[in-house]
Amino acid sequence: MKLIILTLAFVAVSCAPQQPTEPIPILKYDNEGVNADGSYQWSFETGNSITAEEQGELKNAGNPETEAEEVHGSYQYIADDGTQIHVSYIANENGFQPQGDHLPTPPPIPPAIQRALEWIAAHPQPEENPK
Repeated sequence: MKLIILTLAFVAVSCAPQQPTEPIPILKYDNEGVNADGSYQWSFETGNSITAEEQGELKNAGNPETEAEEVHGSYQYIADDGTQIHVSYIANENGFQPQGDHLPTPPPIPPAIQRALEWIAAHPQPEENPK
C-alpha cells in the first residue's frame, strides 16, 4: 500500500503544472480495490493528458520465504517542452525498475573492468570447509 501511495505522489508531483489557472478534470478513474488474493488494479486519465495505470499481485502467497508483492504499471504526461513522457515500471523484490526513452541508461563497462569481471566469473573462489 505504501508503494501505491508513493507512486501516486510521485506521479502527481512530477506531472502537476506549476500554477494551474483552473481545476484539471478527471476524465476517467477506475479502481478495482484490493481483492481477497491481494491483487488490485487502478487507472486514471486527466484533462491535461496525464494517464496512469497499475496492477499488483501477491506472488507465492502463503510461502513466507518467497512471498512478495509485484506491481506493473505506467504513466505518461506532456513535459513543459511539449515532449510526451512515458514511463513503464515493475516493482518487486528486486526494487523499482522504471523504463522510458527519456531515462538515462548506464554507460558501457570499460574493457579492463569487463575482462576482470569475466576472469572472476571463470575463477570462483573455492569454498572453505568448516573444521
